[in-house]
Amino acid sequence: MLILSHLLRRAIKRGRLTVIGPRGEQASFGSGVDGPAVTVRLHDAKIGRELFFNPELAVAEGYMDGRITFENGSTLHDLLWLFWLQRSNLRGHPLQRAIRNIRRRFRRWQMHNPVGITARNARHHYDIPSSFYRLWLDSSMTYTCAYWRTPDVGLEQAQRDKIRHVAAKLNLIPGMKVLEIGSGWGELAIYLARFCGVQVTGLNLSPEQIAVAQQRVAEAGVVDKVTFLEKDYREISGTFDRIVSVGMMEAVGVANFDEYFGAIKNLLTPDGFALVHCIGRMEPPGYTGPFFQKYIFPGGYAPALSEVFESVQRVGLWSSDCEFLRLHYYWTIKAWRERFMARRTEVVAMMGERFARMWEFYLTAVEISFLVGADLVFQLLVGKTRDAVPVIRDYMVDDERRLAKADV
Repeated sequence: MLILSHLLRRAIKRGRLTVIGPRGEQASFGSGVDGPAVTVRLHDAKIGRELFFNPELAVAEGYMDGRITFENGSTLHDLLWLFWLQRSNLRGHPLQRAIRNIRRRFRRWQMHNPVGITARNARHHYDIPSSFYRLWLDSSMTYTCAYWRTPDVGLEQAQRDKIRHVAAKLNLIPGMKVLEIGSGWGELAIYLARFCGVQVTGLNLSPEQIAVAQQRVAEAGVVDKVTFLEKDYREISGTFDRIVSVGMMEAVGVANFDEYFGAIKNLLTPDGFALVHCIGRMEPPGYTGPFFQKYIFPGGYAPALSEVFESVQRVGLWSSDCEFLRLHYYWTIKAWRERFMARRTEVVAMMGERFARMWEFYLTAVEISFLVGADLVFQLLVGKTRDAVPVIRDYMVDDERRLAKADV
């Protein structure tokens, strides 16, 4: 454990990390105050070297493979919380700083997402059987950040409020044509068709999701108003009064931002506008961590706000409104993780232990990052003209109240 001890001694200052090696050797790091006390056991010598050179990926894979286990009541949540508290110390280590610089240099290659690769990446995450997602999502199968009026309203209500919040911002008139880029399991399209009276075309690259969404549309009785296409946003033509993209821009990749916003501009009618809901970061531009790139969202990236607005400026769209949801995704992910853990036995039976540990790591890491890290969610309105979006925001509140009365 010598090489790993060098990193941990320098990095762990808050809380305490006790590491038990494969031969029973033990070492502790940290002050023991202002943070959790965590005990982990490493089951082979190789994992120590892996942790030194690539901590994030090695912790994840070590846990997934059972090579890292916890003792004395410690949990994965405790360990990831402890590491987040030392984030600046870990980043300051010379080797970790050099590795980050290399990753930044290669991030455009990592996020090279032409049409075929984008489809493959989407299927990696979304062609998991929908029955898995049904175990822990809310009944609407909404897999994006909810809108929490208070932290205790519950996931079902918070997701309903998010759908209504988005619909109100779109300022819809019955009969309008709406393009949804990234339509998920269809809840937003169904809502817009039922309660706003618009025609919705949804784009999705996951056949699994489209099949479920089409079934849900039929059950909702809006088949005549909703169409799903297995197409990329770069493969669609025509014009639309409104475009909405919720939780999809993360899959675009920084090298394709201009292409993405350019497509939105080309697909809008002259007086139309679009709503883009996306995970972002308040820090400068970065890269996608190796665990998320390899296992969860290959090709994905949560952009810095500067990257988003620079792209909007380059393609000539008007940035007309932006709302920042700072703790909303923390509350959402926390609810998802708690529901996931309550059904974990069923997840293991369905998908296997290693898969369950991978998703447990994913949900836990994201929950913590949205509480103490630099992540947030933004909802951006962009249009072709300065007044495509009403210049007074009151319309959003008025529409939201109207929809609240209609969608009960």
